[in-house]
Amino acid sequence: MRLSAGLTRRAVMLGAAGAASGLGALTGTARTATAQSAEAFYAGRTMSLIVPFGPGAYYDIGARLVARHLGEHIPGKPRIIVENQPTAGGIGLANRFAFGAQNDGSVIGVVQRAVPQYALINYQSIKFDPLKLAWIGSVSAYANDAYVLLINTKRGIKTLADLRNPDVKIKLGSGRAGSANLIFALVAKNLFNLNYEIVRGYEGTAPIFLALRRGEVDGLFADWSAIKVAAADLWRDKAVTALVQFGRKARHPDLPDVPTARELVHDPAERQFLSFAELPFFIALPVLAPSGVPPERLAALQSGFMAMAKDAAFLGDADKMKYAVDPISGDAVREQIADAAKAPADALKKFKNIIATS
Repeated sequence: MRLSAGLTRRAVMLGAAGAASGLGALTGTARTATAQSAEAFYAGRTMSLIVPFGPGAYYDIGARLVARHLGEHIPGKPRIIVENQPTAGGIGLANRFAFGAQNDGSVIGVVQRAVPQYALINYQSIKFDPLKLAWIGSVSAYANDAYVLLINTKRGIKTLADLRNPDVKIKLGSGRAGSANLIFALVAKNLFNLNYEIVRGYEGTAPIFLALRRGEVDGLFADWSAIKVAAADLWRDKAVTALVQFGRKARHPDLPDVPTARELVHDPAERQFLSFAELPFFIALPVLAPSGVPPERLAALQSGFMAMAKDAAFLGDADKMKYAVDPISGDAVREQIADAAKAPADALKKFKNIIATS
């Protein structure tokens, strides 16, 4: 990765100035700051957890769950507040974090799960290597979740085959570039030759559910956990029908009559493509810190995250919210991304071509 000419010149100038004015003193100060224990740094501190989505979205709900409990498991027990900064799924946030912005350990964030995958296909605006970001963990590895295509029951569509009818005129709501509901609206359309219009630009899943209730759109892709939180009444009253579930190797126990995408795809090349497309589900709500966080503080964040994952208060809060959690470590997140990076070139190319149409 190359820095801009301006940044390079500035670095050279700062280096020269430092050498002329006593760089050793500055280095000594930096070492003192880094040597401060994690407990001393976090004691009495308020941390920020940045969410690149609006309030009420799947990522916002999960981030607030983390914010309520993570501080109790970090030495010094800092207070954590959520800052909503809606952007393109967190691409801008990952770019900032990759260059070490706000890297003292007081700022962490979440990104849309497909953002690391976008980096693997060299998507536009990506300036980071996802394997070099400071991953803290993921709230879910999707063991208890599924990614479901929901359609308004009044439309009379009962199977994916019904969506192949060229006379069908329906609209699916989706987020911005990088959002899973947009990606999988495109992936499913390509894999199964489906007929629908995609309405883009919603700020998270909650506004799409609202648009569905108002009749502005006819359906959407959403996490089963989010459906149980934000649209439980629609499911209970059979106002929506589930047609297919992604992110599953077997049918979710709650959805025994809904086929998985893997059941419906038989061509080997298509299966490799589907496998690459689904990998982000296994890092379903990734939490990260900026590159360059002092090692002891990053270790405190990572170990605190996994301690939180086993805490009865955290698990009880998630259960009360009907929010599916299955936390994994930062190392496990990195391993999933590394697996995605090994996908065949043809699968990567096809995925990139589909994304380019969004």
